[in-house]
Parts: sequence; structure tokens; C-alpha cells
Amino acid sequence: MDVEFSRVGQRVAMDILRPKNVAGPLPAILAIHGGGFRAGNRQSYLPFCLKAVEQGYACATASYRLSPAHQFPAHLEDAKAAVRFLRANAAKYNIDPMRIGAIGGSAGGHLVLMLGLTANNKSFEGSGPNRDTSSAVQCVVNNYGPTDLTKSYEPGKSVDAAEVLPMFLGGDVEHNRKQHLLASPLFYVSPQAAPILSIHGTKDRYVAYEHSVWLTDKLKAAGADVELETMEGADHGFKGADAERALARTFAFFAKHLKPAAQQKIVIADHGPMGQIVAMEWPSGRELWTLPNDRGHDVQVLHNGNILFTVGAQKKIVEAEPGGKTVWTCCDGLEHPLAAQRLANGNTLIGDAQAGRVIEVDRAGKVVWQYADADLAKMRMRNAHRTEQGTNLIAVEAVAKLIEVDKDGKIIWQWQAPEGDKRRLYMGRRLANGNTIVSLNNPGEIVEVNKEGKVVRSIGGLKPDIRMGWASGFTTLPNGNLLISDYTGRRLLEVDASGAVVNQLRTGPRTVASLAVLP
Repeated sequence: MDVEFSRVGQRVAMDILRPKNVAGPLPAILAIHGGGFRAGNRQSYLPFCLKAVEQGYACATASYRLSPAHQFPAHLEDAKAAVRFLRANAAKYNIDPMRIGAIGGSAGGHLVLMLGLTANNKSFEGSGPNRDTSSAVQCVVNNYGPTDLTKSYEPGKSVDAAEVLPMFLGGDVEHNRKQHLLASPLFYVSPQAAPILSIHGTKDRYVAYEHSVWLTDKLKAAGADVELETMEGADHGFKGADAERALARTFAFFAKHLKPAAQQKIVIADHGPMGQIVAMEWPSGRELWTLPNDRGHDVQVLHNGNILFTVGAQKKIVEAEPGGKTVWTCCDGLEHPLAAQRLANGNTLIGDAQAGRVIEVDRAGKVVWQYADADLAKMRMRNAHRTEQGTNLIAVEAVAKLIEVDKDGKIIWQWQAPEGDKRRLYMGRRLANGNTIVSLNNPGEIVEVNKEGKVVRSIGGLKPDIRMGWASGFTTLPNGNLLISDYTGRRLLEVDASGAVVNQLRTGPRTVASLAVLP
């Protein structure tokens, strides 16, 4: 209790409550009190925090500087400092730093909305501690907070705005309109907004119900995740059945966003400037650990849990434990290995794109089989993969052709993209039904072709529902859905059997060449 988190202008503190004997790290909720920006105290949210603890959350209720001694953005700077403190001290308080939500009522609702809408706005961070830590929250519950302060003076919109807002903003809207705009959550709406639930009564005399309607409509138009719970006939502050309903709705929302269903774990080969193998949760994208791959292309998860991957300019194949310890490397004489696959017999299949050959090597690095062709050399090929039937699928990227080579080096099947060398083909995988899935670019597309070479399924391409720049790696998730890397689009997409996107993740600076599922 009474944990100081900042001292800019004055000391501000929070009370942190946690469940006893509960394994973590725990999702956390930050509660911001109301009071017209000039009154109120953090202790008013202690009853809520006790209920949150019963639901399995850590909960912090925070103070902030008040008007008229302090004006905007001091209140918001303190709220952001509170988030940063929780994230920076996550290990100490058994908190999951990637699952922090916020709730506030009235003025507190305004402040948590600003937290959810201005995560990347450095002008509101202030000069408090932990400046190198993010102040973003993962979701927000806004109880009757104002969203457009320029309209709060209008008849019927607020009984005390003319008294409250000049103290908060340094003047009324007639004399200080710019500050009213800068302090209004409505004008920070973007597709990057945190998920927001607004709960508002239709008879609110202090903050008109329309404030939440305006915000909800604008967030929906922006494509953001937003919900509105309308409390018919309720005034400012909920009582009785309304309070119970609002609380139930609040915890349902927090459970949805802070307690997601168990995540699948995947690994990606980042061929971009960061040059890493990355283990992450899917679909949240939360990164778990990384290994350097020097901008390599391929990655495979082995049965023993180790990771097999290509290491770009170093011209080698590495098997490493998830913690980073290298247990095997291969091989002398490689020129530019782009593909690696551990086979059932313990050997490793390697595709060397510069040399134009696919080789099978034993544990000692001795070549026991190879297929070489000048048409594959000088970086004309990409991925290579051994099928369950013992044949080898080799992507001749330069001419958008997939060839199937048997153990005697004979091409027994091939598929040519209709546009020929106008496209690029990254990889192919044989399905249990005998069909083959292939990834293409220009435009990005995943196609399933039968033995006769006929396309029986297409994802992406020229269809308007999914447009990809370059479909590179793909894999099947345990639920049967397909996980695809849009290499130049810098995103991962999960699509179901019908081809509909069910999850997607923007990968930021990472350009993902291939991916695999972790056990």
C-alpha cells in the first residue's frame, strides 16, 4: 500500500493488491479515480480492486495531481507514469507486463481513455521515472468519461463543466479552445486504439451519454475494437442493479482481453535487419525468446524441442536448444543454404541456393545424397523439402516452378505457375490427400494444386478479401488452420478452411521468411 510511483510536482502513489498463493505472472488492472480532475482519491477504487483480486487479477489504484494547482496534461502524465511503474516492476509484483488494462470513472474515465488512445504520443509522457518503459495499456473500461470537452459546455451536456474544465485546462472553451481539443479523447481515435468498453447512463447529468456514443461511432469507423454498454435511465455513477450489471460487463471485457484462451506457440525466421529466430505466442505476437540467425531463411522445430535453422551469411545450418545453446552445426562447403529439414532417419536435407543443389547429410556432415542442376544455381531456387513418400519438392523461384525429384534424381512431377517468370515461388508442401500447397508472390497467393496441376484452392491472389505482397512460408496449425507469412506485407495471417482470415498480426520491422509450430 502507498507505493510511490512518481514525484514530479508532488508525490503520487498507488495501492497494489494481489491474490495470495496464485501462480503468475498475473494480468493487472490499473484503476483511476474520478472527481472532476480536482477531487477524489484512489481509495475509492479499493472495493473494485478487492473484487478484481477475487477474479485473479493484480489491481492497482493510483493517485494523480489535481486541479487547479495542476493543469492538463499533468493528470495524464501521472496516469502514464503509473502504467510505466507497473510494467517496469512487473517481476516484483508478479504482473504480466503484456496484460495491463485500465478502468476509470468520470474524470478517471477520461484519463484511461487517453491511455488507450495515446500510447505512442510522447508529448504526454511527462518527466517521471521509467521513461524507457511503455505506457501502453492492452484494454480500457471507461465509465462515463467525457470525450469531446469542447461540447461539454452545451446545454444539457454537463451541469458542472463550466466550473470544472477551466480549472483543468486553464480557461474556458471560448478563451482556450486549443487546450480543450488537445485534452479530448475523441480527437486521438485511430485504428491502433486499445480495445475500449464504454459504460454510460442515458440520463447522466454530469457527462452526457452522447460522449460515449460519439467515441464509439468514431472508433467503429476507424476499425478499432470498441463496445458500448448503454445503461438506460442511469445517471452519473451506477447504483444497485445497474452497478452489478456494469461490474459484470467490466469483468467479462477484461477477461476477454487480459485472460485470452491458451496461445499457440510458433517460431519465425526473421530474414530482416534484426536477423533472428523468434519464438512467440500466436495470435498475440508476444515474443518469448530469440536466437540470432544472421538473416537466415528457414526454421524447423525438432521432436526433441530443439530448433533447426539456416544462418544466412555464415553459410551454415544450426541446431540449437530454445535457450540458445548450439548442439550441432553443418557444414563445410556450403555457399548459401536457404532450406534445412531434419529427416526421420536423423539426417538433414539442405537446399543450397547459390550452389544449385539439394543435399542430404548425416550427423557427421557427410553427403549421402544430392541433386544438383545448373537451373537451380545462382540463387534461382528457394525452399526444398522431403515428402513422406521420400521424394523432394524443390522451389525454382526464378521461374515460379515447383519440381518433385525422386531418390534417383529424376523429376517425376512439376507444377508451373501460369504467369511463369513474372512470379516467384517460395515453397511447396505435399498434403495427405496427395495435393500440393505452393506459395507465390506478385500477387501473394497460396494455391493448392492436384496431381494434374489444377488449382483446386486459392488464398489471396487478385481476390479483394486478402491481398498479400509475397506469400513465403506457411504451416498448418493444430486446429487445422493455415498460418501464412506475407513476407513483404510484414504480417502473419491465420486462415480457416474456407480461406477466411481468423487472426492476423503485423510484424513491424520483421520480414518473416518461414515459420513453424512449437509443441
